[in-house]
Amino acid sequence: MSTIADLRIPAADTALATAFEQAPGATFELESSVSKTLPSLWVAGVDQETAGAAFAADPSVEVAELLVETDSRLLYDVTFTEGSGTNRLWDDLLADGGSLLEARATDGWWQVTVRYHDRDALCEAYDQLVDRGINADLRRVTDVTDTTDHRTRLTPEQQEALEAALEYGYFEIPRGISMEDLAEELGISHQALSERFRRAYETLVDAELQPAGKKSQAD
Repeated sequence: MSTIADLRIPAADTALATAFEQAPGATFELESSVSKTLPSLWVAGVDQETAGAAFAADPSVEVAELLVETDSRLLYDVTFTEGSGTNRLWDDLLADGGSLLEARATDGWWQVTVRYHDRDALCEAYDQLVDRGINADLRRVTDVTDTTDHRTRLTPEQQEALEAALEYGYFEIPRGISMEDLAEELGISHQALSERFRRAYETLVDAELQPAGKKSQAD
């Protein structure tokens, strides 16, 4: 059995607090597919000039390098100062074997989803956050139990991608492999792998959050 936890954590206690003050309408989403060592962040809701100024004003950010610009989002490689930024958050959040599934920040708050081996590991990680003075709000806890009649709604391609990601350490912090290299291992494009992950996450989250009554009817 594993445990999935959704937490809400203030940026003021962790990462990019000043960036939000400079660009309150921005949304930051962790995306580590481009760099193996540096956290990469998608930024939405603001233009390039505003995003660049927000990073420049944040004392926790040493360098923010623009990598990709689309019509709606900007992708930056971000180097944080030692002991600050997202690493300060992950050090405690993932210290007891946690795997980061999603991290998104908006309105001055980080929304993170983490999988732990069990509830004890979750409690240890949560206590470490509190001991560091981080005001973590535990929003949802879901226990995932394997059963003999388990049936997955994942496609074979999605399941293959997730199994490979676990094997090569894609969900670890820091990443054991980038999305580009993982896609190469699977013999598919970066875009195809990203889409498989997105659809697989949607399927898994839907399965976990769907009310029990509806789930039994669907089965």
